Amino acid sequence: MINRPATVRAFASWVSLAALLVGAAFARPVLSAEPALQRIRMATVATTDLAAFERDYSAWLGYEVRERGKVSRELARSWGAPAMAGRPYVLMSSNAAPDVYIRAVRTARIPQDYAPLMTHGWNAIEIIVDNPDVTFANLRGSPFRVIGEPAPLGGYPTIRAFQVVGPSGEVLYLTAETGDRSKSILPQPGGAIGRIFIMVLAGPDIEALLDFYSGKFDMTRATARKRTVGVIKRAQGLGDDETPLATMRLAQAGNLVEFDGYSPKAIVRPVMRGELPPGIALTSFAVKNLDALKLDWISPPAARQGAAYAGKRSATARGPAGELIELIEE
Repeated sequence: MINRPATVRAFASWVSLAALLVGAAFARPVLSAEPALQRIRMATVATTDLAAFERDYSAWLGYEVRERGKVSRELARSWGAPAMAGRPYVLMSSNAAPDVYIRAVRTARIPQDYAPLMTHGWNAIEIIVDNPDVTFANLRGSPFRVIGEPAPLGGYPTIRAFQVVGPSGEVLYLTAETGDRSKSILPQPGGAIGRIFIMVLAGPDIEALLDFYSGKFDMTRATARKRTVGVIKRAQGLGDDETPLATMRLAQAGNLVEFDGYSPKAIVRPVMRGELPPGIALTSFAVKNLDALKLDWISPPAARQGAAYAGKRSATARGPAGELIELIEE
């Protein structure tokens, strides 16, 4: 266990829910009936050891395998990652939310200059849990490296969270409401480990991120506010520098995207030719109609098979930080 003074541990605590509340407080008026992004469907992680990934998420987080398979040539092309064709993948989820997945896909290798929380793109998966202190204790001795111990969210003492780095360089925020959940802004966990409810995206220009997602997906544009984020502060060696951040809501309750404005110490994510980005490679969202969206698709929308797609159309676009955004009709 990491042993730090209480004040430092407080800085290590998670801040994305703070961003949620700040974003809600300072959000501009809604300009449309609802955002085009309905809910988070899936986070995809690139890993060099698929068997270890499956073992670790099963043994330590209680996730179950829903599907195993190989990436089709058409799906790999839709990601702009043709080298992923034929690569094995595993689709996993919690019993609390069996249709919200974490997908691991085997990649050839992780570039040496990739480090968690140090590159632009998708940087963290936030999962709702029942009791973060119990989950934290259960992860002792696991391959999940603690980067922030359990601590309350400042101003909201009943919300607690901690952060870890998974064995493939993916960052997980594990968060819970410990008070009256009927009045909470957090979704119900539905079990010891629940579903993804926030995806964290970082780039060098947070205003560009907010403009893109509010403009392309009719999301209510939040105002970025500067906050000290302990895990980012330590990863990037920021000293007393603060990180601009904001969150914006998806159409379905308990689904959000957090936007972080990274310092100049962060770099463009290194990607091997034809491969998916290392770490959290892409995020998949449900939408109602791909044809209604004005995006530059990597390849045209097409129907896809498998548990994650169920024969529905999907397509992928790149965002302003180079992030891959996969959209699935639902």
